[in-house]
Amino acid sequence: MSTSSDLAHAKLLSPKRNTSMAMSVEALSNEQLLHFGIDPKSDYGQALSSLTQHLYHAQIDVQHLWRVTSETLAGLDKQDKVAYFNAKKFLSFQIAKILDTLQNPFRATYQSLSKQSGSQVSKSHYPLFDNVTALFSATPVVVRTATYVYACTEWVDDAFQGKESTHQIYSRLLNPTNISLANAIVDLEAGPYAADYLAWNFNSGMAAIDALLSNVLGHGDVIVVSRNVYGGVYQLLHDFFARENRLDVQLEWFDGYSADEFAGFLHQAREKHAARLAQGKALHVYIESPCNPHGYVLDVAGISKLAHEHNHLVMLDATLATPILHQPLQRVDKAERPDYVVHSYTKDICGSGATTAGVVIGENYRMFQGKGDCANGYDWSRTMFWDVYYIKGAFLDSEKAFDVLNGMKTLEMRIMNKVINTTVFSQFLASHPDLNVNCHAVAGHANETLRKSQLRHGWPCALFTVDMEGASLNRDTFVRFFDALEPAFSHQVSIGQNNTIILCPALTSHSELDKNAQQKSGIYLTTMRVAMGTDNVKELIAHFINSARLHIDPVVPGFSNQFMSVQQIDELYIQTCREVSEQHFASAGSIKAMLV
Repeated sequence: MSTSSDLAHAKLLSPKRNTSMAMSVEALSNEQLLHFGIDPKSDYGQALSSLTQHLYHAQIDVQHLWRVTSETLAGLDKQDKVAYFNAKKFLSFQIAKILDTLQNPFRATYQSLSKQSGSQVSKSHYPLFDNVTALFSATPVVVRTATYVYACTEWVDDAFQGKESTHQIYSRLLNPTNISLANAIVDLEAGPYAADYLAWNFNSGMAAIDALLSNVLGHGDVIVVSRNVYGGVYQLLHDFFARENRLDVQLEWFDGYSADEFAGFLHQAREKHAARLAQGKALHVYIESPCNPHGYVLDVAGISKLAHEHNHLVMLDATLATPILHQPLQRVDKAERPDYVVHSYTKDICGSGATTAGVVIGENYRMFQGKGDCANGYDWSRTMFWDVYYIKGAFLDSEKAFDVLNGMKTLEMRIMNKVINTTVFSQFLASHPDLNVNCHAVAGHANETLRKSQLRHGWPCALFTVDMEGASLNRDTFVRFFDALEPAFSHQVSIGQNNTIILCPALTSHSELDKNAQQKSGIYLTTMRVAMGTDNVKELIAHFINSARLHIDPVVPGFSNQFMSVQQIDELYIQTCREVSEQHFASAGSIKAMLV
């Protein structure tokens, strides 16, 4: 034993980790044998003592290996990094092989405790070591269990205190598949800063948002909210959190998109609620970018920086961007990053339309700390895990987590396809003089500049709206036209799937808003929300034209002839495919950089 810190690391493996009086590895081994009633002088005791001492030394060596890795990794060339990785990979197989070798004597001992006869004939086996080979599954393992086996009293006590992350208690709190997804989304969203962030997964996007707001908001707080948030969020804020007999949260609706607009609005909100703020109430910011239903982009970096100048928390719903279009947690200037990022996995990240799920990502100290800890002046009891996740039960089960993980594998290529389709279809629609297309992919759109500055490659969001108010259609004509858009356009209420989905927000997703609120949001009866899929956009265009010929031309003669020509559509499609593909593949980096 070289240092007291080495002994401290070794004690983590002891069944008496919190009460051990041992001062050496040998003493730790003797304590362990006595704890389980093993005579250290017996043949079994001597063999077990030798093995446990090796394990304690291995724990110390692993800690040394981690320290050396941390100190040297940044300065290594690619060849050495490959060597480091593969050496550790093989080490994992060696450790697993030891566990697997232990399986036979472990099972034999268990079987010797019962004769498996009479009423006990159906007694199940002990599955602990059956799972060893699953460690090397090429895809995340779907762990379908409600509970877990305890190691010993002190270990499970630490687990309940949040101080033993590998000793899971209950799948409602932690599940290996769920954790795998949380790690994957943090890596994708935070990139080089992933070590600073943690995620909690929920059973739906709205469950994630409710958890976040429940964790952040206090009674009488003020929250500045961007106007065009998802309708369900509006309802949650307006009908629950803002009710006087609930949390009496004061809502301030921000109609702008730029940092300059936000600066003025924030100043007004702070002045309006100065008395509340002086009493210790907090002001928070909740924004959605791109927002629903128009897909408009906000200056997230600029808004975050302004809010942080006054120590206001910023919450961002980035569902429509996905980490492919926007990665706000990778801003070099931390002040420009939102404090929390929310995604509805249900949409593009999963992509199948078969799973509802959501996630909240935040800095480690805000998301989890062991009981009794305090980091950055933030007490453990305020963290999302203990304050909300631990008690509300809106966790994500393993099957759904696996579905989302599978969807993430194809996310980037699906988004690229949707960018092409969105660009082509929106510009096709905008070529008609009677259609008003609210899509920042259209040249000259008010949100075009922010789209170019905020989103990766300046790519557009795959959600936008178009209204036909300029055509002065009566309700019957519009409804017949809209109903005819099936089957090319799916009449569904969700978004982010492979198929293109179209709906009327005034009658569906934003029906809870009154007519005045709808119009403030740019929503009319003839407004159609289009969520582009990965399908053949030229087939969609052809179906749209044919539906207009069938139901609109008899009422408005020549309506369908006012779109761009078929030759222009074909040229637009090829040109867009080339531009988007070149942007995507050119950003992969050079071989020279990858070899360094």
